[in-house]
Amino acid sequence: MAYSTANGIKIYYEVSGEGLPFVMIHANPFDHNLWMYQIAHFSTYFKVIAVDIRGYGRSDKPTTPFSLKDMADDVLGVCRDKGVKEGIVGGVSVGSGMALLLGLDHPEMFKALILVGGNSGGAGSIEDRIHGYTKIGIEKYHSQHLRELVDPDFPETRLGKYLLHTFVERDPWLSGESIAQIFRARGGTDMTSRLGSMKVPTLVINGEYDNSLAAGKKTASLIPGAIHKILPKTGHACCIEDPAGFDEFIIKFLRANGLMPV
Repeated sequence: MAYSTANGIKIYYEVSGEGLPFVMIHANPFDHNLWMYQIAHFSTYFKVIAVDIRGYGRSDKPTTPFSLKDMADDVLGVCRDKGVKEGIVGGVSVGSGMALLLGLDHPEMFKALILVGGNSGGAGSIEDRIHGYTKIGIEKYHSQHLRELVDPDFPETRLGKYLLHTFVERDPWLSGESIAQIFRARGGTDMTSRLGSMKVPTLVINGEYDNSLAAGKKTASLIPGAIHKILPKTGHACCIEDPAGFDEFIIKFLRANGLMPV
């Protein structure tokens, strides 16, 4: 097990493979295993660094206020601990917000940016989510939230039930108030006015049923040269719903930018 404390918070991460670093940042309300298929696939070609963001997995669960920049700095701390000078960064949902901020603030460090969801402003339904995790409770609300982030048919499939349940099994690790702080941090950061200054090649991916689809399209339209892709029959968590289709988008993007090893 590997941890970084560079930003004063204990952040868990796993490293798989060798090559150009590919940093993967997960979404609310998952952990680094949201990228399970991509870790298995892309570690063949890259040094994959998969992070548990604060509030999830084996990382610390702070309940006092923090910002999206604090969360991005956690990932930056992991990168510095691992000696990452340049690499690829990908994020889903709040992870895409962190990745977007890293690309804007550290363009010298990242050669490609992959945003899943890709909202550059405050995420929607923040107060509802905070109420769910702090008042309804993790035991009831987490499962409901997970189901809202995928294609409506996915939770009824055998694979969908299995995958979503693996994240519910980790409920005893979680803190509703810490998750609420993540939503507050995301809601308090709007990067839309900065998108025109993005210097890093960017791919934005949304599922067909993604509640961030309109926001993702907007982000892609405002970043110079950005590519936008929609993955059919998937939702916000499209990387586990159709990993083959999802990975194909990434491979084509990385090849176009000379980053995919032969």
